[in-house]
Amino acid sequence: PIRNAAGDVIAFAGRALDDGQQPKYLNSPETPLFSKRRTLYGIHEALPQVRKEGRMLILEGYMDVIAAHQHGVTFAVAPLGTALSADHAAFIKRYSKDTILMFDADEAGINASVRASDIFMDAGMYVKVADLGESLDPDEYLNEYGREAFDAKLAQAADPLEFRISALLRGQPGA
Repeated sequence: PIRNAAGDVIAFAGRALDDGQQPKYLNSPETPLFSKRRTLYGIHEALPQVRKEGRMLILEGYMDVIAAHQHGVTFAVAPLGTALSADHAAFIKRYSKDTILMFDADEAGINASVRASDIFMDAGMYVKVADLGESLDPDEYLNEYGREAFDAKLAQAADPLEFRISALLRGQPGA
């Protein structure tokens, strides 16, 4: 289920389990109640911790958010299969003073991090970008190395410009 901030079920999401199966992610169609560009997966579950700590972690997908919450990183959310939007940024700005982006380490994730940081800057927000430093997705990283190592990566989150320079120096396209 996909819930809004109040906890109401407004849509459903699914993920293919087999490699190569398409579509990889499938959401309910858009309705007057459900808009992907205005909804964050896991927001209802994350809001209590976000309100308490004043910080939010933006991950790339459902599985990342589920793994994060299972490992106690309960301030994590994700956009719903779309790029982060100005609507998302406006919503996040209401709740979070400290926002960290952590997308996958592949080219698409690097590009999404750069675009998202620009959207946040346009919204008048300062964000940091966390990099896992290897080709594991956040859910895989948490399952492999655990919460303590994940928290260390969050603590090393960089300014968006530093993130871009680092990606360029590593020869990663898209930065």
